[in-house]
Amino acid sequence: MKTKLIITALLTAAMFYAFPSTAHETAKSKETVQQQVDEMPVPPGGMEGWINYFKNNLKYPEAAKKNGVEGMVMLSFIVRKDGSVSDVQVLRGIGAGCDEEAVRLLTNSEKWTPGKKENKPVDVEMKLPVQFKL
Repeated sequence: MKTKLIITALLTAAMFYAFPSTAHETAKSKETVQQQVDEMPVPPGGMEGWINYFKNNLKYPEAAKKNGVEGMVMLSFIVRKDGSVSDVQVLRGIGAGCDEEAVRLLTNSEKWTPGKKENKPVDVEMKLPVQFKL
């Protein structure tokens, strides 16, 4: 079980940077959210810290365990200039409590190192796959 969780965390980390998103204006702030940046946002503790965070905090939902639900939840979110995570949305879910658990993990994470463009912090939209495997 631990091995599967570690492998899942590593795959999640590898895929984390593989899903670019497009620049757009957010409804809340009307500020442009960037896709093309000089430095991408970095999760707390870097990728190793991110993997450990997922490994130590992921709580596989009981309903998903009971029904054998596995798969990938795709999240979209914005890393703000101050490193906070906002606007978390489920782009593709698998149900049975997994979508909510993925959102919980991301929402409860510590502040990120913000992305930068021209050496200034900017809001960056990110996509994150969260793999659930029994």
